[in-house]
Amino acid sequence: MKKERQLLNQSLIVFRLVCITLLVLGNANATEQIKLNPSGVDAAALGEPNAFSGCPNALQIRECRVGTWSGQFWSSRVAEVPPSTKPLLLPYMKNAPNVSYRWNFSSRSVDEYLAETKATGLIILKDGQIVLERYQYDRKPDMPLRSFSMAKTVISMLVGIANQKGLISSLDDHASKYWPGISQSAYGQTTIRNLLRMASDIPFKELYTWAPGDDNWEWGRVLYATKNISKPDEIVAYLNSKTERQYEQGTKFNYASIETEILGRVLIRATGKSIAQLTQEWLWQPMGAEFKAYWLLSTTDSVEAGAGGFNAALRDYARLGNLLANDGRRDDQEVIPLNYLKEATDLNMQPNAFKPRSATNYYGYGYQTWLFPMKKRTFAFQGIHGQFIFVQPESKIVMVQTSVFDNPSGRFDPFPYKKINALWLGVLDSLGGDSSEFYISP
Repeated sequence: MKKERQLLNQSLIVFRLVCITLLVLGNANATEQIKLNPSGVDAAALGEPNAFSGCPNALQIRECRVGTWSGQFWSSRVAEVPPSTKPLLLPYMKNAPNVSYRWNFSSRSVDEYLAETKATGLIILKDGQIVLERYQYDRKPDMPLRSFSMAKTVISMLVGIANQKGLISSLDDHASKYWPGISQSAYGQTTIRNLLRMASDIPFKELYTWAPGDDNWEWGRVLYATKNISKPDEIVAYLNSKTERQYEQGTKFNYASIETEILGRVLIRATGKSIAQLTQEWLWQPMGAEFKAYWLLSTTDSVEAGAGGFNAALRDYARLGNLLANDGRRDDQEVIPLNYLKEATDLNMQPNAFKPRSATNYYGYGYQTWLFPMKKRTFAFQGIHGQFIFVQPESKIVMVQTSVFDNPSGRFDPFPYKKINALWLGVLDSLGGDSSEFYISP
């Protein structure tokens, strides 16, 4: 094992030297394509005087979010995901076009966008090449950045692979087939497909108030409260107490992180492996990740936090988006089954209640993915504090942003979400994509 790690480290050193050489020799403009800003908007309030140090309660303490959400895990338990032994090179695009977007009836540049945005990182790919790459608040390319709910889409892709391998025999199986302990729960009697669509239709209020009355906060206490450490039966007991539905399952979309956490626990029971192992074997290794990633772990049962606990380097998030832009393939190898990927991300394959402008006022919802109301298949991973991976497969355009937005989700403050959506539309228009919206069902 020690020798294998040494060989892996040596191969990564060689890979990075090759990257640097290609950057210098192959693209004189690369220094303009990557920029590292030691500061950023509102930096003092976000912890710059303390070198952006982290803390245990970053969800409620703004000044330690930058550090905590870029690798300072504090007391959190983590599982490592080793990088690939065959990293995928992401070259800088030669003569990359300028990227602009429309805002307040004027044309704006990406750097003007960042000057007003609490983004820790931003990277844009076209055809697997880096158009531009930016870091703020003294973040660096090798830092693992918190995914929040982008992790849900990672879990979804693992479910699709498990289904292809026959480890999950059908998406219409009930969760309890693989996790018999929750057979008394309405969640246990929900199909994997409906969990993927957030459609158990079991009452669950995800409010992000982190206080009583917020079901997501209550569920978080089940997973992380000190009194529950190493007591996995507490999770089973909580789930088995949920026996009622508001509607027939599969009828309505109701965003509920608990459903992704159940999917993660179904996965480990169906495969006999941890989520970290599956991520490395089924995604990180074949797609060609450059850096180590990390999953945060529940203290109650030591399972990976599938609803929001993934941490990876910006470029590796971009590689993941690039994999999906290439319909789940790296070169001639299928990594994610195409039929599953289409079901997960194509708005035309969703029931009416899950299409754009039906599931929400704007987005549709696939299998743990957000679907744009666009003529061309376009979808996103999203996290509550400004984490995004945008993908348009036909144009091979990918954009990734990690952030420390003040408020969780656009329900509290829609402004930064409207702004990044405008940027994404501008990226599509600037790079030959298709931003045509207002999809109307035929």
